[in-house]
Amino acid sequence: MQEYTPFKSGKVREVYDIGDCLIMNATDRISAFDHILKNRITGKGAILTQMSAFWFNYTKDIIPNHMLSTDPSDLPEFFRSAEFEGRCMKVRKLRMLPLECIVRGYITGSGWASYQKSGLVCGIPLPAGLKESQKLEQPIYTPSTKAELGDHDENISYEESIKVLEKEFPGHGEEYASALRDKTLELYTKCADYALSRGIIIADTKFEFGLDEEGRIVLGDEMLTPDSSRFWPLEGYEAGHGQPSYDKQFVRDWLKANPDSDYNLPQDVIDRTIAKYKEAFLLLTGREFKD
Repeated sequence: MQEYTPFKSGKVREVYDIGDCLIMNATDRISAFDHILKNRITGKGAILTQMSAFWFNYTKDIIPNHMLSTDPSDLPEFFRSAEFEGRCMKVRKLRMLPLECIVRGYITGSGWASYQKSGLVCGIPLPAGLKESQKLEQPIYTPSTKAELGDHDENISYEESIKVLEKEFPGHGEEYASALRDKTLELYTKCADYALSRGIIIADTKFEFGLDEEGRIVLGDEMLTPDSSRFWPLEGYEAGHGQPSYDKQFVRDWLKANPDSDYNLPQDVIDRTIAKYKEAFLLLTGREFKD
C-alpha cells in the first residue's frame, strides 16, 4: 500500500497530493484566535467534510466547485482506514486566489465592534442606529487577505482586493475581483435563504476560490461549515445582543472568559461543541450525523 504525507497542513485541514488531484482531510483539531487548541473534538472533521459536500452539491448551479468525491472507494487505500473515515474529500487541483471572500448578512463580532467606533464595517458605511446582531438591509462583501499560519488575516476594501489580484494576475484584477464579489453574494443569498427555512440564520461566512486549468474560477476549500460561518438558531432570535450559536463562537466565548486556560478546553465544553455541530448538521441536511 502506498503511503502519503501531507504537503500542506493548516489549522484544521491536511492536504495530500495523489498525482492528478488532491485529498483534503479535515482533522478533529479546532482553532480559535489564530491558535490551534490542545484538544480534539471527536467527529468534528467528518461533520465539516460532509457538510461542505452538502453545500457543494446544493450550489453547483451557481459556480463549479473542486469536489470530486467523498466516497471511500474513490480514494487510495491509504485513506480508507478508520483514522480517515468520513473526513476525506477528493478534490481538483486549483491555483488558489489570495483572498478570503467574507460576506456579512448581520452585524456581529468584529463588524459590530468596528461599527460602534466608526459607523463603518471594513470601510463600508452603514446606517446609524443599528443594533448588535441586526440583519443588514443587504449583505455586504468584506474581503480579506489570506495570512500564513499564526498570522492574522487583514481586512481590505473591494478596491484593495482588485490591486491584490492584479499584482498576482496582471490584466485580471478587476475581472476576478468583481466575479469573486458577485459569486460570494449569490452563494450567500441562496444558502442563507435555504438555511432560514431550516431554522438556522447564517450571520456571516467566508468562501475561497481558485482557478482551474482552463482559468475558470472555481469554489474551493470548505463551504458553510460551523468553522467558517456563524450559525444562529432562528428560534428566539432578537437583535440587540449576542446570539447563541451552532458554531465555534461557543469556544471563543469560553476562551475569552478563561484567559488563563492555555488554549485547553474542559470536557464539558468539548461535549457541548460537538453537540452543536451535530445539531446544525441535522437541521441543515435533514440527516443525523453518524459517528
